[in-house]
Amino acid sequence: MSSHLLIMRFSAMGDVAMTVPVVKALAEQYPDLRITFLSREFARAFYTDLSPNVGFMSADFRNEYRGVHGLNVLYRRLRAKHFTSVADFHDVLRSKYLRWRFSLSLTPTAHVDKHRCERRNLTRKGALASSPLPSVFDNYADVLARLGYPIVLDKTANLCGDVSVERVRNRIGFAPFAAHQGKILPLETTQHFLSVLDARGDVEVYLFSGRGVERDQVKDWCSRYRCCVDASSLASSLSDELSMMKTLSVMVSMDSANMHLASLVDTPVVSIWGATHPSAGFLGWNQSLDDVVEKSFACRPCSIYGNRRCRKGDYPCLRSITSDDILTKIIKYIS
Repeated sequence: MSSHLLIMRFSAMGDVAMTVPVVKALAEQYPDLRITFLSREFARAFYTDLSPNVGFMSADFRNEYRGVHGLNVLYRRLRAKHFTSVADFHDVLRSKYLRWRFSLSLTPTAHVDKHRCERRNLTRKGALASSPLPSVFDNYADVLARLGYPIVLDKTANLCGDVSVERVRNRIGFAPFAAHQGKILPLETTQHFLSVLDARGDVEVYLFSGRGVERDQVKDWCSRYRCCVDASSLASSLSDELSMMKTLSVMVSMDSANMHLASLVDTPVVSIWGATHPSAGFLGWNQSLDDVVEKSFACRPCSIYGNRRCRKGDYPCLRSITSDDILTKIIKYIS
């Protein structure tokens, strides 16, 4: 029987996007290995045409696979595919349960080491007094090595497939929002940055946002600054957004999903960090610390994911970042 590996990751978009370079390397270095990636439906855009030996399977945990009964249904469907090993890139209750069911049938399994103790030390002592944690990409690769599939992560590898798309000169992507307040640039800083770019008169700024309040704010900026384009309203799918990102000269993003999405299409990224820190291992694929915008505070990071309250109350790590700090980083990518 040929080898067939199941990889599971159900989390947020940015976390799932970070699996792509690892799975791409695995598929290329083990062309005879069948690989099925199990995730939420949005991740299909990442894995369509990634490699001939990689397939995608969607898991709807809100409806079809809800609760323990739903997980049992999902497990039976997975078992029918005769996986020879299981890689858990998530290590949460759902993936642990599925992993346990597979282990009962003597299927080899391995799960990601999230270095929880080291993360606690990092947020308690701060990055200035702690050693950087392994990158998420290395953590995923370690899971595969324990299953007998060691890989070499080649950061020069092309992930986007179609390299014929030309970048548009001085087209900047900007994603100033994030899921948590500790990772969102202050409104006044964003507006000043946009006003400076607008005054240049030679750039386009494609604004990427979520829905609701974020979209309303973007519409307001687009009405005020001639250089701004509401990128998210032009895209009807994640695939459309990825295609749009291919045309950018540079993406400016908070520590959020857009930082990772731009990396998947080989677009340079200038990332902005507040309550979180690159030392936690979440810097995007093939991104450089030279392109990181941050201010050093002894209390950084106060959170791995940016979801904790600021110890000082007003996020000085974000308020201290200026438009000039960002412009200094992006100037090499625009005229």
